[in-house]
Amino acid sequence: MSFEFDGNTIETNEAGYMANQEDWSEDIARHMATADHIDLSDRHWDVINFLREEYFDNNQTQPNTRTIVKAMSAAWGEKIKQGDLYELFPGDPSKQGGKIAGLPESRRKGGY
Repeated sequence: MSFEFDGNTIETNEAGYMANQEDWSEDIARHMATADHIDLSDRHWDVINFLREEYFDNNQTQPNTRTIVKAMSAAWGEKIKQGDLYELFPGDPSKQGGKIAGLPESRRKGGY
């Protein structure tokens, strides 16, 4: 599968995850989020950037939702709940967030 963006063909797997992480850009993330009916806010970007940092700077780690809750609670200076992240990424914060972040599809089963 693939989609066209800015005159380029972006290859994806059947679930819409990018095949080549080097193709990712913030503009592509906005495009993918719009396709998923998500209007990216600063909090969305915090999660996206956290997921990318964990993947690219931490041995290709793809954090589960529980890890994201802890990290965003610390980043935002408030205790958040799993539901707060699902409001941002209804399709699963770790999976839908990871897709928009340009990461490969996670094969992990549970989200928490």
